[in-house]
Amino acid sequence: MLTDPLFILGLIGMAICLFSWIKFSIEKNEVEPFVVRYISSISLISGLALLLSIFYNSGDLGIVLLFGSLISLIIIIIGYILKNKEIVSTSRGYFIPIFLIFILRTFLYEPYQIPSGSMEPQLKKGDFLLVNKFAYGLKVQRIGMPKFFVKDPQYGDAVVIIPKHNPVPYIKRLIGMPGDVVRIINKQIYINGEALDRKFIESEEILLKKRYRLSNGTIQTRESEAIGDLYSENIGKASYVIRNIRGQNNQFPQEWTVPEGHYFVMGDNRDNSNDSTKDVGFVPRENFFGRADYLWMTWECWFCLPSFEKAGKIN
Repeated sequence: MLTDPLFILGLIGMAICLFSWIKFSIEKNEVEPFVVRYISSISLISGLALLLSIFYNSGDLGIVLLFGSLISLIIIIIGYILKNKEIVSTSRGYFIPIFLIFILRTFLYEPYQIPSGSMEPQLKKGDFLLVNKFAYGLKVQRIGMPKFFVKDPQYGDAVVIIPKHNPVPYIKRLIGMPGDVVRIINKQIYINGEALDRKFIESEEILLKKRYRLSNGTIQTRESEAIGDLYSENIGKASYVIRNIRGQNNQFPQEWTVPEGHYFVMGDNRDNSNDSTKDVGFVPRENFFGRADYLWMTWECWFCLPSFEKAGKIN
């Protein structure tokens, strides 16, 4: 992200606006420079460039908020040194909200939108969640071991992780702890030889979407009708709903031993999820981003109206 031309241009634009505004506030020239005259437009374009770069590169907005807080604080100090009330009051107006947002987003809760259907039927693509970043300890960056108030993830947690192979957050269900032996036979999960308790709820008709890579290298999405069987599954103190798709992902019995310092995760949509049974593999402890605690909005597409019908605590 830091080497992205869009990010660099945004930073340069913000720096020029900041330098020009401070210089104009100190010198008190009667004629406004071009940058100061159009500072709102230039800063808006620069800010959008920064946000787009963060979005495209799956960057951490918390780092930008941290730098924004520090720069605002430095400008306040400069204003006090120069005894310039305009610089102090204006920069204070930026510092306070930026710093509060940084604290809230970095140490408490961060919004996250589910990008796929791997956690259906309860959590669907387009759902906006609040990720509890304090659930497993206190840290500044998304990944890394917490420094204070360290807690271990628990069975059944809806965890948000950063896979080693892809810096994009995934949401999955925690199934296996370090040292556990996880076995799957006929889509039934066993932990250390004990089958997870589950009860059949109902069957439903679903539209299955799968991506295929053609011989020419292009990727094509195909749709097909299927039957999904819903079960209530229990592990530890957690109870949640899973979906098994008939005729999909039928495999020979599989078994994994979870290494120390790692965890085993799966999607609730068992036959349509990229998780520890496939490319994600075992998840290191330091790659836990947080725990998904609340669903607060569903927004499935740009032209759809947001919905708050499902808002509430996540099982």
